[in-house]
Amino acid sequence: MERTTLRPVIAGIVTAVVGFASSFTIVLAGLRAVGADSRQAASGLLVLCVAVGVTTIVLSVRHRMPVTAAWSTPGAALLLSTGPVDGGYTAAIGAFLVCGLAIMATGLFPALGRLIARIPQPIAGAMLAGILLKLCLAPVAAVAQVPLMAIPVIVIWALLYRFARMWAVPGALAAAVVAIVVTAPSLTFDAVPVVAPAVPAFTGSAMVGIALPLFLVTMASQNVPGMAVLSGYGFRPPFGEVLLTTGAGTAAGAFLGGHAINLAAISAALAAGPDAHEDPARRWVASLTSGICMVVLGLGSGLAVALVLLAPPVLIEAVAGLALLGALAASIASAFRAGVERAGVESAAVTFVVTASGVSFFGVGSAFWGLLVGGAFHLLTNYKDSFRSTRVTESA
Repeated sequence: MERTTLRPVIAGIVTAVVGFASSFTIVLAGLRAVGADSRQAASGLLVLCVAVGVTTIVLSVRHRMPVTAAWSTPGAALLLSTGPVDGGYTAAIGAFLVCGLAIMATGLFPALGRLIARIPQPIAGAMLAGILLKLCLAPVAAVAQVPLMAIPVIVIWALLYRFARMWAVPGALAAAVVAIVVTAPSLTFDAVPVVAPAVPAFTGSAMVGIALPLFLVTMASQNVPGMAVLSGYGFRPPFGEVLLTTGAGTAAGAFLGGHAINLAAISAALAAGPDAHEDPARRWVASLTSGICMVVLGLGSGLAVALVLLAPPVLIEAVAGLALLGALAASIASAFRAGVERAGVESAAVTFVVTASGVSFFGVGSAFWGLLVGGAFHLLTNYKDSFRSTRVTESA
């Protein structure tokens, strides 16, 4: 195989491996938090890999562009911070299904996308930061609870972050796996891929506490930035069709435990950038390869779950927290960036504090309450400006 042909293939393999290794622990922890047992968590990871892979293959081949899908990592962190909801795991499945349908509706009706865009960026960033904060504190907790396992993981992550940043989280994961295997009495897993279908249930608390925030963080933290990354490299696939495809994949995967898929944001650059190929017209081969690899990686979901079950929970959360530090920093910067008016910063602070508190009222998690209270405070403190803006628009 010629080097010019091999280059995008290698880029695609790296994209898939980095995307999978850097966040599958977050997916499994999130599914377990909302009530999935080990088989259901394995099924969820498998269907997410297949849905991500198939969506990536379809969009790449159809548009001859490096359109890479991914599972919603912030969404998985949301599940972990929310925990059990009324109705249990089947209610969470119902929330996943509704989220997928909402993403499809956004693709069909652009007005919905414009409505989401009206959420002030500081509030959206603060909600995501509040969701991620507890998980990003896990490495510190792990050092206190399991220092002999956690310290090598963090040291390897820090060294790789300095010298080979792309491999920092996969390297930390590899160190954690070594620690688990060395300390575990035995490792047994189901080599046959696990599929565990579930009939969705629909409860108000799951719709408000999971479906709505999952939809918002998936759109604001993944789909919109993902399109920005592609546009930055000169690729502009039809956003409506992308949302329809990823929304359909989310809805279909929900019955087997998949929480949400979307456009890749960070890993998208691996396939869409010049490192994949100097000719932009050939970079779609990288995303195509990535999609194929994701399907293959999904076949190892049973082994992934077995490793997670053997490990101290805080160690798995620590690896997930290391993977999300960059997202936490970006969301905090978005919430409290320079140039935001004082009222906007205070609204973001209210949103962040309520979301990070982890409180639950009426069975609804803190992400919803953070968005609601922060949004209400923003309207209260900016009422005159909002009213004036409305009057100007009407008179025009």
